Amino acid sequence: MATLTILTPPESTGVGTNRTAADMSHSFADPWRSSATLARLRAGLATLGPGEQRVARAVLAEPAAVVELSTAELAAASGTSPATVVRACQRLGFRGFQHLRLELARVTTDSEHQAATPVDAAFGAATEALTATHATIDAAGFAVVVDLIVRARRILMVGNGFSSPPIQDAALRFTTAGRSVEAPLDILGQQFSARLLNAEDVCLAVSYSGANTHTLRACAAARERNASVIAITSYSNTPLTRISEHVLWAGAGLHENEADSFSARISQFTILYALQRAVLGHPERGAVDTGARDVVADALSDSLPDEPHRTSGCDTRNPSDC
Repeated sequence: MATLTILTPPESTGVGTNRTAADMSHSFADPWRSSATLARLRAGLATLGPGEQRVARAVLAEPAAVVELSTAELAAASGTSPATVVRACQRLGFRGFQHLRLELARVTTDSEHQAATPVDAAFGAATEALTATHATIDAAGFAVVVDLIVRARRILMVGNGFSSPPIQDAALRFTTAGRSVEAPLDILGQQFSARLLNAEDVCLAVSYSGANTHTLRACAAARERNASVIAITSYSNTPLTRISEHVLWAGAGLHENEADSFSARISQFTILYALQRAVLGHPERGAVDTGARDVVADALSDSLPDEPHRTSGCDTRNPSDC
């Protein structure tokens, strides 16, 4: 009989513990960290009962070993029953334990094909991040978020630190889609704007950890004004998810134990882009000509740069003409 020693993983409540430099150098090469199957388990932990959570955590702790176990053996290892094992697998979207085992076995097979160079590792990590995140997107929940954005009177977008660039990019994209949004960079400005929202408005927040203090303050203020709070985050049991009505998972299961998650950042950008595309194609969105193409065209120079050895005709005595 196969045996399994459970090493309980930490609760998904924020950025993980620090690891050594040697550990980090191999982070992209670990197929389990970027597994879409484990991403589904991590993202669904908060929806499971206590016994079902023990089953999921047992799989997350030793996924390679679980491939060799029977239903009864996993039940014994997790301190539950075979019925609980099957129920946990089904609630996580699998047909049963055998289905989960097959998906885990595919990861062990894929582990033989590791990236050989930093370039391969980076692009491999990006591909795996998007695959894992795509697997956690609930189509119905995504559609509800799109409806809220389309119908909102005002839209406030909040993101701080490493989560700020995706928010600023999204704000620009949504504006070109005809939905003017606010995305203040100043942390006090975020709270001021949040306090002007009401039940017809939306506050969309991006936070890898779900625990950024400034983001939480703005979201809490929006929630107090009865605005709909939408979170794009990577952890299921955090202060942000507890005050958000709708959650989209970005990089779920790809926790890199870093202050800035490369995988999560790619996922955040992609989810926000998908939302913008969905808003553009929404049946309730009327024809809106924002003149975006004209603005871009006007911003481009009609002339090519001069050759490197030339001075470009700029007279230093009249720098305003340059």
